[in-house]
Amino acid sequence: MTTTVLAAGDHFVLPRLLREELRAAVPDDTALDVREIRLPWPHTPFGPVAEVDEASGTEDQLIEALAGARICLTQLAPLTERVLKACPDLELFCVSRGGPVNADLEAATRHGVAVCYAPGRNATATAEHTLALILAAARGIGAVHTDLTRGVWRGDYYDYDNCGIEIDGSVVGLVGFGAIGSRVARVLAAMGAKVLVHDPYVAPEAVAGVAESVPLDELLSRSRIVSLHARVTEETRGMLGAAEIAAMPPGSVLVNCARGALVDYEAVCDALDSGHLAGAGFDVFPAEPVPAGARLLATPGVVLTPHIAGASREVAHRAARIVAAEAARHLRGEPLAHCANPRVLGR
Repeated sequence: MTTTVLAAGDHFVLPRLLREELRAAVPDDTALDVREIRLPWPHTPFGPVAEVDEASGTEDQLIEALAGARICLTQLAPLTERVLKACPDLELFCVSRGGPVNADLEAATRHGVAVCYAPGRNATATAEHTLALILAAARGIGAVHTDLTRGVWRGDYYDYDNCGIEIDGSVVGLVGFGAIGSRVARVLAAMGAKVLVHDPYVAPEAVAGVAESVPLDELLSRSRIVSLHARVTEETRGMLGAAEIAAMPPGSVLVNCARGALVDYEAVCDALDSGHLAGAGFDVFPAEPVPAGARLLATPGVVLTPHIAGASREVAHRAARIVAAEAARHLRGEPLAHCANPRVLGR
């Protein structure tokens, strides 16, 4: 029997990557009818679609493309109650992201559709981007680049008060020691940094040999550089406000490639303006795109990138490979490795 699969890619995780990785994951004699559609992200920003968030495309587009399909491989297609009702043949919806926020898990479970995701797909890319922002913020690279492109030669950066800091010998605090934070920690340790970690979900012995596990207040008071790698929860939302930033040593650097909701950016701007923070590097923001006229855009000492830490060609291939492997498991009748709604499997 031929299985119909929809490869609902976009301009990052391309439809052909999903198709090629699926073909590589199943035996050559597996009968597949792989359809392809391309969603408009990132040329058109993702956003809410019905009851789900961070989705691309429309319900109507997906309903039409999913007609008769048992499996959908995607990054951002919206899996909503309406889509599920209109697509009774669907069995498996694979989201090639670290979390399936564009899928209504409760509705999928009611309709008997398993939803999979791709944990760790962008861990290497995000860790490398974090290190780039740490180095850029610690050495003032963003500011001097801008000055130089405007014809200003900033030789005064050799003034002692303007000089940046080195990683070697610095205390660097990482809030979070998951797939990304642990990679950042290993590289920083290799560069000669003393690495502190705060992660209540990781046992102290798990960081042994790479970092020292400490409470958050101790991490902030000791670290010359602080980098965030935590998820947004009720406990972590707004975890770095004015008081926490004030607890950092004068002349410190703050970097966030995790989620904008972790930080009070107004407090960051205050600390940069006062000189308490020497620099900051951000890839994530409370509102994205950053609104024109936002204070952060005009505050000196900040290096900004537009939420691209996870953007590498390797990530696109890896994301497609992870969800294709899940589809292959489903076709073979094997347990899924990364199911977000295991109740649908009777677990």
